[in-house]
Formats: sequence, structure tokens, C-alpha cells
Amino acid sequence: MRYTVVFDPAADLDLAELYDYLASRAGRSVARRYIGQLVDYCTAFETFPARGTRHDDIGAGIRIVGFKRKASIVFRIDDDLVVIMRILHRGKSLGHEDEDDLA
Repeated sequence: MRYTVVFDPAADLDLAELYDYLASRAGRSVARRYIGQLVDYCTAFETFPARGTRHDDIGAGIRIVGFKRKASIVFRIDDDLVVIMRILHRGKSLGHEDEDDLA
């Protein structure tokens, strides 16, 4: 079974902020390459999304998986859809208000 992977607007915003952060420190080409790798990793969930650790304490069906020891990808699986909800980079964590949005 193939799943469809979509990015929540909050995850899109996370990617944009991460790009700006990286581009200002390492250059645009490095930022583009890293964001591309991160997006490719997420879209690969179309073939095997049930990875990472479940965090039902945050919200029903929420999973978190790491990327290159630098980012955490927060997502859920809804039938044949994988929703990338947030992308947290370098220790950024979900605040209580963010957890409410995931529930």
C-alpha cells in the first residue's frame, strides 16, 4: 500500500524558518540541500510510515522520528494519508499550546 504524504501548514512554516536559519549561517545552497534531504526523507513515508515512536500522550496516533540527529519529525497516519505536522530542529520542542493543536 502506498500512502500520500502531506505537510501541515505548521510544518511548512517550520521548514521556511529552518531554511532562513541555515541560509544565514551556512549559505543558501547548504540550506536548500538540507531542506531537500529532509523533505525527501518525509516523502519516503509513503512506503513505510509506521516508524518512529508513538506519543499518544501528546495526541492520538502521534509519532516522532529523528532525522540526522538534528531534527524531529512529528506526524500521524490517517488511513492512507501521512500528515507531517511539525519539524523541530536542534532541540526545539513542542510547547503546551502546540500539543493542544496536535490532539
